[in-house]
Amino acid sequence: MVNYLLMICADLDNLTDFQPQGGCDDPNFTYYFKLKCGNCGEVTQKETCVSLNETVPSAKGKSDVHLAQKCKFCSRDGTICMATGRGRPLTQEQAESGTYAPLMLFDCRGYEPVDFVFGTGWKAESLAGTKFNDIDLSPSAGDFAEYDEKGECPVMISNFRAKFDVVK
Repeated sequence: MVNYLLMICADLDNLTDFQPQGGCDDPNFTYYFKLKCGNCGEVTQKETCVSLNETVPSAKGKSDVHLAQKCKFCSRDGTICMATGRGRPLTQEQAESGTYAPLMLFDCRGYEPVDFVFGTGWKAESLAGTKFNDIDLSPSAGDFAEYDEKGECPVMISNFRAKFDVVK
């Protein structure tokens, strides 16, 4: 069992508190990433999706997991469980310093998560207090750019990036 903490960072222009729409423990937020088999090293061709509100019985039947999947190359079983309570919104201060904010903890058995993909369902707040909801950062949408009427300034999310850190 290895725990991977998804860490995110982005350039936030006149924005703060960047996080999933329902907060860091949003049960409806879907995480997209590829999986690397811990046995043979094969990486999935397509992204896998997991969310807190979807569970399946584990292969051994002892508990529910958020993902149970066989490696297509070596047929080894792997599971992923998500653990809440570790995520925090990305703030303006963290973005300015290039610091990553923790988003979600994944307990992985047999797999390593790689290549997180930003998708839809994000929110942020302007420094003037205007809330921006349902932000789409999917690859086809690209950067987020709007105008904050209240703060009378442009807002933008760009250069978003993610990494998975191993934690104890």
